[in-house]
Amino acid sequence: MEFSFNVYSTILIICGSVTLFFSYYVYKKEGGAVRFFGIMMLANAIWALGYGFELASPTLEQATIYINIQYLGITALPLNWFLFCLHLSGKEAWYKRKRNLIFLISVSVITTLLVWTNDYHHLHYERLYMDTSGDFPMVAIEPAIAYRLFTVYFYALLAIGSYLLIIKFRQADPIYRRQNYMIIISAMIPWAANISYLTGLRPVPNLDLTPFAFIATVFMISLAIYRFKLFDILPVAREKVLDLMQDGFVVLDHRNRVIDYNRSFKTYLTDYHNSKIIGTPISALMPDQTLLFDYLNRKESGKIELNVQTPNGLYAIEADIRYLNENQLSSEATIIKLQDLTSLREESLRSRLQAEELQRLNQLKDRIFSIIAHDLRGPLVNLSEVLKMISNNLISMEEFKTLVPALSKDILYTTDLLENILHWSRSQLKGYGINHEFFDLKSLVVNEVNYHLPSAKSKNIEIIQDVFPGATVYADIIMMEIVVRNILNNAIKFCQSGCRIQITAVYTKEAFIRLSIADNGLGMPKEVLEKLFTGENQSTRGTANEKGTGLGLVVCKDFVERNNGMLTVESEQGVGSTFNIYLPVDDRAIELE
Repeated sequence: MEFSFNVYSTILIICGSVTLFFSYYVYKKEGGAVRFFGIMMLANAIWALGYGFELASPTLEQATIYINIQYLGITALPLNWFLFCLHLSGKEAWYKRKRNLIFLISVSVITTLLVWTNDYHHLHYERLYMDTSGDFPMVAIEPAIAYRLFTVYFYALLAIGSYLLIIKFRQADPIYRRQNYMIIISAMIPWAANISYLTGLRPVPNLDLTPFAFIATVFMISLAIYRFKLFDILPVAREKVLDLMQDGFVVLDHRNRVIDYNRSFKTYLTDYHNSKIIGTPISALMPDQTLLFDYLNRKESGKIELNVQTPNGLYAIEADIRYLNENQLSSEATIIKLQDLTSLREESLRSRLQAEELQRLNQLKDRIFSIIAHDLRGPLVNLSEVLKMISNNLISMEEFKTLVPALSKDILYTTDLLENILHWSRSQLKGYGINHEFFDLKSLVVNEVNYHLPSAKSKNIEIIQDVFPGATVYADIIMMEIVVRNILNNAIKFCQSGCRIQITAVYTKEAFIRLSIADNGLGMPKEVLEKLFTGENQSTRGTANEKGTGLGLVVCKDFVERNNGMLTVESEQGVGSTFNIYLPVDDRAIELE
């Protein structure tokens, strides 16, 4: 083959070669709509190269070969432009119907076959001949019916695609204005070239400027892709977001930059006055959300809960993350729905705490009924049997006297148990009032020590109280008597012969008095200490085989806290235990609660 290159053929061949190279690069790099654009670039490259070599061909036979090659690109270019525009405008469902896509492809295939077989039917060209009247030989054509129909089809696809883009971009946000102008201007260039061709405004007779125009169009859209980030920053899911406006929605690109959002999304931003949101990384808008960033970086879909601190307060939100890798704009995007769970979480927390408290009270209730059924009934049955034996003269007075110490312990245990159960049950009744009053703490301690002296002396235990006179506290005196009585009773129970119980009181900085009851008895292991105030701990017998229920300390903790105080315990097995009772000295402590 011989060629006679001129300026027009050289421009087309150079531009076609560059376009061919970039079509492969674009097709491999991007996805979605960009792939249609890559195929469109390939079609334009084939058209430009074929037309370039046609213009450089000196004979009609050689030029006809390149005309046949051109039509591979000429028929594919409007098809892919149309698909490209459908995808950008969100109308991709149209061509996903098989019959519609088959129709479009069929027109391209049939037109190509008609061109290749034109010598047999002349449906596309009535006549082709070489015009040598100009500066260089060019093919002149006389179009037939198929040529005219394809021209209508060609420009119909261009017109519809351009119309879809204009409608789409008129609804877009101002942030996309430069991109919109670039696409619309690019779409108008082939129209200008065609009008010039039809009106005879040609630099050279018979020269078709359309492939030159499409090279300019491809160049400008390429510039929009890589200069203005056309497919990085675009409203890919505006319609989906508008359907669900009650929650916050944000759409991210593959670099986790915001490409679309709704108004509710701004509620959860650290700087909600920030006007530049589009194009800003989500990490800059919602800092310190490590869990969210991990999901986004792993390209995972799922639901996570976040705590977001904003100028309007702390929000507990659920982030529903949907990672999309087959959307209509690019290879990937992420849609996040943000639902406010603050009130729901608070209500759930209240319900859980109430359920836990109810479960604890039910367990304690069951424990109390078990104690009443077993421990309370046993001593009373024993006493009843002894009295029957006496009345029936089955035992003598001497034998009865030997039973008195054991019976006395049972009666004392039963009395303390009944007192704890009755006082605690009464305090749990709705509407039960606590009688706060000022009273002398030393007098209360002295009375309780005197009450426990007989049992302490029987075990050779020394009780030393060092509460200073005039120590006044503000609480319910009956409740505090029960608290001190139970703790002293517990200390005596687990002290061996020769032990010492020390009772002291000191003021603290928080307007409280700390009453400490310390012993050097058996002490408690860590696992017992953890369950001490829960009602779960099973009471063990004391050093003199004294019985206990494990209920007394639960009552103590409840009574102290109801009086705006606090009960703590320190214990070490084999060393002893110290119970610290913090009681308010006036009504200021109540206001602090």
